[in-house]
Amino acid sequence: MEDGKKPGKIRNIAELARLAGVSAGTVSRALADKSLVNKETRERIQALAREYGFRPNQMARRLRTQQTGVIGVVIPLGHERRQHISDPFFMTLFGYLADELTESGQDLMLSRVIPGDDEWLDRIVDSGMLDGALVIGQSNQTEAIERVAQYYKPLVVWGSHSEGQVQCTVGVDNAAGGRLAAQRLLDRGAKRLAFFGDTKGPEIADRLAGAQQALAGSPQTTLRAFPTHLASDEMASQIAAHLDDLGAEVDGIVCASDIIAMTTIRILHERGIAVPDRVAVTGFDDLPLSQRMVPQLTTVRQDIAAGARAMVEALRRRIAGEDAPSTVMQPELILRESA
Repeated sequence: MEDGKKPGKIRNIAELARLAGVSAGTVSRALADKSLVNKETRERIQALAREYGFRPNQMARRLRTQQTGVIGVVIPLGHERRQHISDPFFMTLFGYLADELTESGQDLMLSRVIPGDDEWLDRIVDSGMLDGALVIGQSNQTEAIERVAQYYKPLVVWGSHSEGQVQCTVGVDNAAGGRLAAQRLLDRGAKRLAFFGDTKGPEIADRLAGAQQALAGSPQTTLRAFPTHLASDEMASQIAAHLDDLGAEVDGIVCASDIIAMTTIRILHERGIAVPDRVAVTGFDDLPLSQRMVPQLTTVRQDIAAGARAMVEALRRRIAGEDAPSTVMQPELILRESA
């Protein structure tokens, strides 16, 4: 810098290379922090780049590497068409995924999809805009996801794992979680149980199956299942109708999600029915909200943060051409006040 003047802006790698007295290739490797360039030279070139306000052209870099730097995060709403992205479970998992991806310099493209045909996922992965895709939930779209997974490898799904599937999934053992929830109610002495949740998707169907397994050795107990949608504008009225149908014939309710459980407890409170003294209630997810309600929610915890890390790690391996198997996490019963 001469005469105290601020240095002019450098426009490209060639100009920076002339200023540093090295080749353009050395500058490119130094800016990428490659060890092929010795530490002193790397730091000198990086300091010059900062001084002269030079930032490499990300588009050019992506063209050279044949990567976009963009990961698609897809939420398919097949059977829950009126559910919103603002659903606390979606937002919690998405937040963890965003943290994992953006910290490594990747961008996200979020898509909320209401499938109108069997090729909705094909159009996303074949767009040329993504390096890979993370799908949050299988909904009732398992067959469409499975078909795409056969030819598109950088795809990881949050959901249930089944023997022989092609798709790479990360998720909790939902059947084991359902067993834990129902067994907790049985251990409290409950005999007339209900299950609230929509079993059209495999995750909730597995939770119901697990709850039914828990009752298999208790012939004096019953379990009735009631379809319950997660769309907020329908959930409360459906739960109220379920409780009307059950009347006094229920002393324990296994809810397929924390949100269903919270809504159930609110309606029971409005009706003067004490939780857990009259009816015990369990949730599923262990969202942060579950500790902030009264009574605090007994729930089945799936480690959403660890699951997000596992999804991103599996996707990175698949983008690199490696194989990455499915991850099945073990659920944990979190005992609080509602059951």
